[in-house]
Amino acid sequence: MNLKFHLLLRITLVAIFCLLSTTSYVLYQADRQAKQEAQALLDSVTKQLHMQLLRIDAGFGQANKFPDLSLWQETSHVSGVCLRFIAADNDFTRSICRGAEWPKTQRPRIFEIVYQWLFNPGLEIKRELSFKGRGQGTISLIPSAEKELAGAWENLRVLLTLSAFTILAVCLLVYLSISQALRPAQVIVTGLKKMQDGDLTVRLPDFKLLQWQQTAIAINDLASNQQQLLNEHKQLAYKLITLQDEERRYLARELHDELGQCLAATNALATSIIQTAEQECPVLVDEAKNISRINTHIMQTVRNLLLKLRPAEIDELGLEASLNSLLSDWNTRTGSKTHYHLIIKGDCAQLTEPLPMTLFRLIQEGITNIAKHAHASSATIELTISNDRVTLTISDNGSAELPFKPNSGMGLLGMRERVSALDGQLTLENNKSGGLNLHITIPLQKH
Repeated sequence: MNLKFHLLLRITLVAIFCLLSTTSYVLYQADRQAKQEAQALLDSVTKQLHMQLLRIDAGFGQANKFPDLSLWQETSHVSGVCLRFIAADNDFTRSICRGAEWPKTQRPRIFEIVYQWLFNPGLEIKRELSFKGRGQGTISLIPSAEKELAGAWENLRVLLTLSAFTILAVCLLVYLSISQALRPAQVIVTGLKKMQDGDLTVRLPDFKLLQWQQTAIAINDLASNQQQLLNEHKQLAYKLITLQDEERRYLARELHDELGQCLAATNALATSIIQTAEQECPVLVDEAKNISRINTHIMQTVRNLLLKLRPAEIDELGLEASLNSLLSDWNTRTGSKTHYHLIIKGDCAQLTEPLPMTLFRLIQEGITNIAKHAHASSATIELTISNDRVTLTISDNGSAELPFKPNSGMGLLGMRERVSALDGQLTLENNKSGGLNLHITIPLQKH
């Protein structure tokens, strides 16, 4: 869930809880006020009747007019109540109402049901009237339930209206405030995505809020450390690759100069033995020919080993001739199964070490992967050399599924290491024919 809406929802729930609590308090106060008014009115009527009894006892009043409730009706301004007096011996009953028929107001039915269930409005209250220790009767007061409901609903309606506007205003202000406060979060997410894509030069700005400042500082420090580690890793990989190529060059030179000459001499000696044996000792001819075949096999093995270590064409003829020789060898080896096509745009002679050897190894590994896994009938290797970068694209029409399974092989990992060591980028994607496009870009400013 969006953080802004999450916080806004929580604030709204808290506001609704507060509103319900306030509503309960308002309704409770309305009921309490109505009961206090009824008690006060009953006290007032009781005092008036007590004064009437004092006047009658003093001889200033007429007993047959007791209780005279009309006096209360004339002096009281309270409406919506009914009074009733029941004599002690039940000889007579007198009652009077003032505004008993309270006009109904529009209000929800559910409110009436809940309020009546909670507070029971219009409940009759009674009080015994006595004079000089003798009971005179019972005074009953019946307040209007409709009046109490109308008063409670009016108070609640005012509260709900005010609360509704208050909640809307608070939610709007909170939403705007939260949106403003969380704006740095989008900047942080954007920066993290760029870092995830490999751009560790991105740095987050200095935010105003302390928490965002601390977050930005921590992320910037992490990015700086990662960039330093990545640069160190690239430098180490560059040195290792350079050292590896130097060792391979040394081994290839030693194999070519020392072992190659020995094998050539052995082959010449075997030829001489064959010629001599044919004239003087025919029994040794077959063994001499076996020596020649074994020597030829060793020479071919050494030649293949030299090709893997470091092709002599790179140093003697250059990268372009080495690539043409490599693809010609693969086309001869695979026959009609897979055809490899080479396209070179630009001057390979302008490339300096270790780029020629690196490009050769990348193309060699790419062709090997196609031969092993792609099941393709054709593959195209396109090498473009411009003033500031080298672009290599290897595509085939075979079958492949991305992403590859973990630990699927060391070939692609080695290619990534070589490209990364030269501050380049390697990407893989499926093409329309169902095969793969391997795209490599290496800058030239450092090489």
